[in-house]
Amino acid sequence: MTPLAEIEAGGSVARVAEALAGLGLETPILAVPASTRTAAEAAAVVGCQVAQIAKTVVFRDKTHDTHIVVVACGSNRICTQKLAQLTGSKIGRADADFVRERSGFAIGGVSPVGHRQVPSALLIDEELLTLGDVYAAAGSPFAIFRTTGAELAAATGGLVANIKEDAA
Repeated sequence: MTPLAEIEAGGSVARVAEALAGLGLETPILAVPASTRTAAEAAAVVGCQVAQIAKTVVFRDKTHDTHIVVVACGSNRICTQKLAQLTGSKIGRADADFVRERSGFAIGGVSPVGHRQVPSALLIDEELLTLGDVYAAAGSPFAIFRTTGAELAAATGGLVANIKEDAA
């Protein structure tokens, strides 16, 4: 992984770079040689544990007709019931068109920051704060950035919570 040499002006990666700078997160956007569309792919490319991938998932907030952003450990499944309780909203799955329209990103490159429209809520999996470095998509399946869960939570003001599905 190397710092991205050039970032296309006006593109989704540029939007992430601007958002990171605006939040005071001084971390380079890294180019990766293979797709990071899934947490497992990203972990293999980065050379880290799947849990260290800060996957960003967009949900439909049916109550407010907007989107909710959840940043979770790559190894965790998100519990929509917990999400509904935490946000007070009716939660729905977001299809690819909804994700792109609201966030400005294609699935597989959704970043926790730099969304086209402001989400109604941003939640961060509490387990991300127990890890060291974590890696998040930077607007493309071929671009990531490194941070910590604590830095991401502090910079974004995201609600840190237990949002993972409980083991059966």
